[in-house]
Amino acid sequence: MKHTDDLLINELGICPEVLKLVQTAEQEILPYFCELDDIMAYNQYKVLSALQKNRIADNHFSWHTGYGYDDPGREAVERVYSDVFHTEAALVRPTIVNGTHALAITLMGILRPQDELIYCSGGPYDTLEEVIGIRGEGMGSLREYGISYKQVDLLPDGSFDLKGLREAISEKTKMVSVQRSTGYDWRKSITVNQMADVFRLVHEVDPDIVCMVDNCYGEFLDIQEPTDAGADILAGSLIKNPGGGLALSGGYVCGRGDLIEKVAYRMTCPGIGGECGLTFGQTRSVLQGLFLAPKVVNGAVKGAALCGKAYELLGYAVCPQPGDTRSDIIQAVCLGSAEAVVAFCEGIQAAAPVDAHVAPVPWAMPGYESDVVMAAGAFVQGSSIELSADAPLREPYNVYFQGGLTYEHSRFGVLKSIDRLYRKGIIDLKGI
Repeated sequence: MKHTDDLLINELGICPEVLKLVQTAEQEILPYFCELDDIMAYNQYKVLSALQKNRIADNHFSWHTGYGYDDPGREAVERVYSDVFHTEAALVRPTIVNGTHALAITLMGILRPQDELIYCSGGPYDTLEEVIGIRGEGMGSLREYGISYKQVDLLPDGSFDLKGLREAISEKTKMVSVQRSTGYDWRKSITVNQMADVFRLVHEVDPDIVCMVDNCYGEFLDIQEPTDAGADILAGSLIKNPGGGLALSGGYVCGRGDLIEKVAYRMTCPGIGGECGLTFGQTRSVLQGLFLAPKVVNGAVKGAALCGKAYELLGYAVCPQPGDTRSDIIQAVCLGSAEAVVAFCEGIQAAAPVDAHVAPVPWAMPGYESDVVMAAGAFVQGSSIELSADAPLREPYNVYFQGGLTYEHSRFGVLKSIDRLYRKGIIDLKGI
């Protein structure tokens, strides 16, 4: 790739030593890319089949106004999502503001006072702590409504503590939840096969307990989704994997029909449910984004694997390891200092197509316990299927890299992050 290498060095300012390191990392993980390409192709045809089955046509992309009654585009989008995730029903709405909102309406739509929620994958993502009532003032939280919470941590090897989960389940238990992605934990993401063991156990104990999955960052990482393995309901964000970088906002919830109805009543109000709600002309971008999503996710997960391998060669601890099976698009790197974390994020921001001239700084981001530094120069604000990185400013100073609408852009993010660390004297490339 002589022309590309010359461009990277002479016009885009990448140090030759940095380029050489990333090229070495890339060569070492190329065999893994073939496996990822097979998963991508499978999911591409699965999505195509769902679009064809539901006879998507140009009229589904039209605007509607007012209450949004009988919006054919909205109904078509939700049928497509139901088919992709093999569920009875779905809610796919631009008015769901993010993944946390999708998860919150799922929890609050299904759980009732005196019910019990168990998280069996350790603690939830930071923004869910206030929803549940683990942290914060509790205004409107599950705890304020009399819903109790238990947590079963993963075992040291990252597997589920099935014995501990069985012992934790009580007569009050209404829902067992799994967070697929790592969040800000130092662990591997949870595979669909691992989740299947949880769902089997829970339904053996009590078939009425709802198995819910936080599917954020995990869509299209496998040929199966959690609902194929026994999950009753799952939720996620459209500006992560399934939006393919084209969805401007929104979230989704897919699952059993009776559960989706309860969630819909929480999303709007009792008696209205999912029958109303404008899509604001987004059906085209939502469906086109879904169509592109398997390929976009493929590029992002390849970029994450490259990031892991490159930083492993630099001597940093990384999670997951380059050869591990991945179930989300996130690559964690333990950088060991606030200075290194900020420099990493500066490099990612400098690689962005939007706001590349902006320097990311740590700040008290709403919903997070610690100050967070976030690099996200995206076409869609906050879109973490686009190249981004973020980190809570707390020990041991892990940074979380994800996204890239193409592999080439994700690769450029890896190059720029290492280049920034190198130029600041934080790393030394001699002898590597």
